Amino acid sequence: MTGVRKLRVLVVDDHTVMRAGVIALLASEPSIEIIGEAADGRQALDLVDRHRPDVALIDLRMPVLDGVATTTEIAARHPETRVLILTTYDTDAEIERGVEAGAIGYLLKDTTRDQLVDAIHAASRGETVLAPRVAAKLVARLRQPAEVPLTARETDVLNAVADGLTNAEIGARLVIAEATVKTHLLRLFAKLDVNDRTRAVVVAMERGLLRRPT
Repeated sequence: MTGVRKLRVLVVDDHTVMRAGVIALLASEPSIEIIGEAADGRQALDLVDRHRPDVALIDLRMPVLDGVATTTEIAARHPETRVLILTTYDTDAEIERGVEAGAIGYLLKDTTRDQLVDAIHAASRGETVLAPRVAAKLVARLRQPAEVPLTARETDVLNAVADGLTNAEIGARLVIAEATVKTHLLRLFAKLDVNDRTRAVVVAMERGLLRRPT
């Protein structure tokens, strides 16, 4: 690697063993130089301010300042430093939060050494890097049909269902016929792609279409 500048990498993880493991994996790679390590987001920001690494490997869940907040700060203050999320979490919500914060890639901690090295190089070139499982989730999400909003009356019916009311009781509360309640429920089931009342309430709440008092 004589004459070729090494990629300067910061490793950020609150678990000491995991952090040491990542550093050990990369230590023998001649194209990479570990310029520092941090146990939380605040330490990471200090090191980025000081050393301006090419790539920062950042865990999502950390004390003081989590991975999303850290990524947001780095993207705003030092956009030349590429952030790669390296985490065990692969839920849709976690992936979206990481990408929206400004991470150029999202990797899982079962990534092999070679995959990690390749990802660091790709990130340094400005290329998006996603673990196969993460990419599959994003593609599946994009393929979902556009969400159809609930009408005000459908929301009223669903709230009544969540309150445990029968169709007759829902009709009495909303001053509509029981047959009309059934029609609203059928439309709700179709919109939410569910087959029963309980699942309709659960899915609507998961999608933020129904908010219940806490």
